[in-house]
Amino acid sequence: MKKVSFAEFGGPEVLQLLDAEEPHAGPGQIRIAVRAAGVNPVDWRIREGQILGAHPTVLPSGVGLDAAGVVDEVGEGVEGVAAGDHVFGEGSSTYAEFAVLSAWARMPEGLTFEEAAGYPSVVETALRVIHEVGVRPGQTLLVSGASGGVGSAVLQIARDRGITVIGTAGAANQDYLRGLSAHATTYGDGWVERVRELGQVDAALDLAGSGVLRELVELTGDPSKVISIADLGAPDFGVRFSGVAGSVPDALAEAAALIAGNKLHIPVEKSYTLADAAAAHIDSRAGHSRGRRVIVI
Repeated sequence: MKKVSFAEFGGPEVLQLLDAEEPHAGPGQIRIAVRAAGVNPVDWRIREGQILGAHPTVLPSGVGLDAAGVVDEVGEGVEGVAAGDHVFGEGSSTYAEFAVLSAWARMPEGLTFEEAAGYPSVVETALRVIHEVGVRPGQTLLVSGASGGVGSAVLQIARDRGITVIGTAGAANQDYLRGLSAHATTYGDGWVERVRELGQVDAALDLAGSGVLRELVELTGDPSKVISIADLGAPDFGVRFSGVAGSVPDALAEAAALIAGNKLHIPVEKSYTLADAAAAHIDSRAGHSRGRRVIVI
C-alpha cells in the first residue's frame, strides 16, 4: 500500500510517500480501507519532534490520527461492526491506503468520507476543553482562534449547551463566526478592548497558540479559567495545556449524534492527495483556516 512516513524530525520536506506493508487489526481494533484522513495540527507537531506526552514517536513513523473509510478487518473481541461498514474514528498512520483504528463510530447518514474524516480529533478536543475549562450554561466563553476545526466544533457545542461565545479570528472569517452564533471580533491591536465591549468573559480557550495567554488570563481574572491546546508555554502563565485525549469512543458517539441532529457541521476548507501531504502541513501550520483540511485517498 501507499503510506506517508518520515524517518527524521523536521519540516514538511521530511514527509515521504512510500510503499509499505499493510497493517492488520489487533484485539479491540478494526482496519479500514481509508477514503479520507483528517489533517490536524498535532500531525505536524509530532513531525517536528515537539514533546507531546500523549503521542510518543518511534522513527520511522507514519502520520495521521483521524480517518474515515470502509471496514475490511475486524480484530478479536470487537462486536457491533462488520466488513463493509462505513466508519470514522481515530487510530495511527492514517495518511495511508489502509489504517488501523482503535476508536470509531458509524458514519451518520448523508455524511461523505471527506467530511467525516474532519470530525474525530476536533470534536474530542472541543468536548474535552469545554469540560476542563468549566464553563456553564448562561456564561460567556472567549475562544481565541475560533474559525478552525476545533473552534468550529466548540462554537456549535457551546451554542447547543446555552453558552455564549465570543470568538476571535481574521477579518475574512468574521461572518463565518457570526453564522455559528458567536460574537465575533478580529485579532490585532486593540483586540482586548474589543472583547471587553462584547461582554464579561467567564472562561477562555486558546486554540491558535498566538501568544495571547497573558491577555486571556487578564480577561478572565483567573488562570484556572483558561485552557490552551496550542501553546506549550502555557504553564508559565499558570494555564493548563490540554494535549491529552480523553474518552475518544464517547466523543465519537456524541459527534455522530450531534451531526445526525443537525447540531454540528464542520466544513472542509481544502482537500489534498497523499502526495500533497507536505502542502497540507504547510497550510495547517499557517492557520487562518475555516473548518477542516483533509487528505482524500
